[in-house]
Amino acid sequence: MLTTKNNVYTVSRLNGEVRNLLEGQLGRVWLEGEISNFSAPHSGHWYLTLKDSRSQIRCAMFKGRNQQVRFTPTNGQQVLVKGNISVYEPRGDYQLLLESMLPAGDGLLAQQYDALKMKLAAEGLFATDTKRQLPDNIQRIGVVTSATGAALRDILHVLKRRDASLEVVVYPTQVQGAAASQQICQAIATANARLEVDVLLVTRGGGSLEDLWCFNDEQLAHAIYNSALPVVSAVGHEVDTTISDYVADLRAPTPSAAAELLSKDKGNKQDKLQLVLNRLKQSMRHYQLNQQSVLDNLNHQLQRQDPQRQLQQFEQRFDELQMRLETALTRKLTNAQLIKQQLQHRLAQNSPAQHIAMEANKLSFLDTRLNKALELQMDKAKARIANAAHQLETVSPLSTLSRGYSITKDASGKVVQDATKLNSGDKLITQLNNGEVLSVVE
Repeated sequence: MLTTKNNVYTVSRLNGEVRNLLEGQLGRVWLEGEISNFSAPHSGHWYLTLKDSRSQIRCAMFKGRNQQVRFTPTNGQQVLVKGNISVYEPRGDYQLLLESMLPAGDGLLAQQYDALKMKLAAEGLFATDTKRQLPDNIQRIGVVTSATGAALRDILHVLKRRDASLEVVVYPTQVQGAAASQQICQAIATANARLEVDVLLVTRGGGSLEDLWCFNDEQLAHAIYNSALPVVSAVGHEVDTTISDYVADLRAPTPSAAAELLSKDKGNKQDKLQLVLNRLKQSMRHYQLNQQSVLDNLNHQLQRQDPQRQLQQFEQRFDELQMRLETALTRKLTNAQLIKQQLQHRLAQNSPAQHIAMEANKLSFLDTRLNKALELQMDKAKARIANAAHQLETVSPLSTLSRGYSITKDASGKVVQDATKLNSGDKLITQLNNGEVLSVVE
């Protein structure tokens, strides 16, 4: 079957089309996994792999994003990340471009918090036009909190100082743990059934994200939204913000601040001004929340066509080439060092000093053999001389003389062997073992 030229893709075009398809269809996702192959080159970007027991995916987190991470990632760490699916076109790998990273435990709670906040905002529970005004003349305040907590003591202390005539009805409940959300909902329902107070204050002191988690419950959000009584939320410290704060008619930064807002004194005008400011801040937060959702959608559309994305591709390619270069240089350096060691070993084996040492050892060995051979020859010569001396001594006249014999010679030195041949007057010399005797024949 024939195809037209326009239907034939280049590799670059195919990777680009796949990138646009993935970014357009999937967009931003949450992903939990274990970090491996983490690297942070000089460019400041992060590259890592997220894996589970069966699969893995490459990830990149560029410098502008990773500077917001409050911990240093390590291999083997379990994390929750948020990012956009993309394709690294030079290699044809699909990857995740990370926007945020949290440890797995905190990250899961943060994800659930964001998801519920977006859901309730879409349902209109945070809308400013549904917020009710607090009564101008508050006589009785209902407090939904722990009967033994520090928050209640702080509230009572502030109310006593500012307006001792105010009555307080406490609806005791747990403010932490799995059962706390249900108990708070029941306390709100009880207060609405009795209608004995002018306003409800749902509150507790500060704590960790897990401690305050019961105030991020969807059922509690609907209970506050559907309450016939105006609800003030004062959960945790000023930096803490829970779902109940967004749903309530008014949010106070602390329990003590809520007591200040609900009571009047000589500074009532300042309190009203603060109340207006708080409403303004709350309206700004709700508006910001709605606009943030719009901004995220626009930002996602912009990222698909953003030239910076191409720049990030080039930067990632540069980092990859740089790391490959460093690896290649390290390998070449290792090989060069190995060759150097081999050459040094071969040089040492063929070194003149080694040959000289070997010849010196050989010369020393030959010198030792020569000295031993000379000593052996000397010993043999001495033995032959001693044997010859012994044989000579055996036939020597001196040996005979030493045994008591003597030798008689005539005047010419000839040995006298026959006495009959001597004449009267011949001079004789008799040689003894020690000395000579002169005599004359008569």
